[in-house]
Amino acid sequence: MTDAPFSAEQQEYLKGFMAGVEARRGSILPAGEGGGPPDALRAAQDATIARGGKLVPQEEAKRARHPLDRWDELTARAADGKFPKPIDDFIGRYHGLFFVGPTQDAFMCRLRIPGGILAAHQLEAIARIAEDCAGGYADVTTRANLQLREIPAAKGPEVVMRLGDIGLLPRGTGADNIRNITASPTAGIDAQELIDTRPLVRALHHHILHTRDLFALPRKFNISIAGGGAVEVLQETNDISLSAVETVAGLRFRLTLGGITGHRDFARGTGVVVTEADVVAVCDAILRVFIAEGDRTDRKTARLKYVLDRMGIEAFLGLVEQRLGRPLERLAEDAIRTPPPPAKHGHVGVHAQKQTGLFYIGVVTPLGRLTVAQLDGLAAVARRFGSGTIRLTVWQNLLISDVPEERLPDALAAIAALGLTHEASALRGGLVACTGNAGCKFAASNTKRHAAQLADFLEERIAVDMPVNIHLTGCHHSCAQHYIADIGLLGAKVERGDDLVEGYDLHVGGGAGPEQRIGRLIRPKVAHDELGQAVLGLLRGWMASRSAGETFHLFCARQEDTALAALTATAPEDAA
Repeated sequence: MTDAPFSAEQQEYLKGFMAGVEARRGSILPAGEGGGPPDALRAAQDATIARGGKLVPQEEAKRARHPLDRWDELTARAADGKFPKPIDDFIGRYHGLFFVGPTQDAFMCRLRIPGGILAAHQLEAIARIAEDCAGGYADVTTRANLQLREIPAAKGPEVVMRLGDIGLLPRGTGADNIRNITASPTAGIDAQELIDTRPLVRALHHHILHTRDLFALPRKFNISIAGGGAVEVLQETNDISLSAVETVAGLRFRLTLGGITGHRDFARGTGVVVTEADVVAVCDAILRVFIAEGDRTDRKTARLKYVLDRMGIEAFLGLVEQRLGRPLERLAEDAIRTPPPPAKHGHVGVHAQKQTGLFYIGVVTPLGRLTVAQLDGLAAVARRFGSGTIRLTVWQNLLISDVPEERLPDALAAIAALGLTHEASALRGGLVACTGNAGCKFAASNTKRHAAQLADFLEERIAVDMPVNIHLTGCHHSCAQHYIADIGLLGAKVERGDDLVEGYDLHVGGGAGPEQRIGRLIRPKVAHDELGQAVLGLLRGWMASRSAGETFHLFCARQEDTALAALTATAPEDAA
């Protein structure tokens, strides 16, 4: 030992050492309060506080005890037959349970079905859960997923456990987590596709479920992987969008980032391409940068889009490369060839597979809702006539695959016997509606009822010969993605004398894929009982003055807003 003073180098070392001790001490919670080693969530929150930021209540709740460690709270409330208070409801969404009061005094459970592909035995088990523990139906969502509703307080954990029993644990399907991964519903059976996305979706799905740090996001996060198939995935509406392309170096995925069309933004180009082998690693690195850089002081600006707005794409990608420990692969546009565009409304009808003699059937659902009897029946059709595979799509419908040509008539008859069909008009084939105010407290209008009424009204009065997408969403969260529809309808309250009635802001000209465009508001606050006339006027104006082969999307693109609004005026001879 020596009494000699520490050298400057030793003093710096000790300063660093003690700073690390203090940081670690601040990152460890007391025993019994979710303690453990420092993690990504705690580190990001500490960094926010160190910058002088104030954590929002949701972040404080995550900081007090990690949501994944709070299953005991859910089961205790269930034993008492109680629903959660708001912040506890936020925590419960990490386990897949959403309290949807006051609209319904019940839970909703959102499933996690990677790529939307199910086996018949899983669909049958979902039917039993819906029958025993929920409202006797399931809703197909716009993320190729299913939701169960009208779940009593005492049954919430039972639903989650039974879903886990069939390999569909709904962990992280709500709150600040990575939502269900969407992917090409025709993966592996599509003659047009470049890459079969199923192995990649499976690998990424399990990576997420088994990586605790990835349940530490500032807000929700969407990932989509498109293999270049014939059915649209709407991948550019996601935070991470991977689209299969051909390049001079071989098959790759083009990476785009920050899509959030409810905030009027598509995923933006990065110049980066990703190999199949690198998909999981690149997604992981992007997520970890978002965890570190996302806003934890303001929920409105806590999505990836706002990180990119603040930092810029190149700075963000630089941090991703640091996480990866190597450069990302970049290619110029002239070195990339994209696949043919998907077929608009290609998700309905009968289509040949790349396997000789086999077909898939696009089944139309009544705005996504399927009864227990229909769930059981579809599982039976898939098993009897196909391979037992059901494929959900982002269009609130499903495909039954691997049906031999000679079995098609019997399969179609069996589907019809369930009260379903494989056929849809050019209007009904792209008709999408969110839950609406029948099941969501945020919605201003009853979207599913109004969508059905609108389709009936229009089909009685006009025969449209080209596909038109009509999306009805109840609130600004835009679950039905109204901004990317040919006709997008956003729920609103409309003054009528001294009363307020349900209605919609009417947008037109949106689109995705080769039609990518954010819809324009041309007429606000159209009452629901005047909606049919307004939309009918638009469609008649298009049919009467379009050029040869001109789609509704292109027609709207060349019209002034005032001209389009004028078409929505009620025609007296059609007054309801």
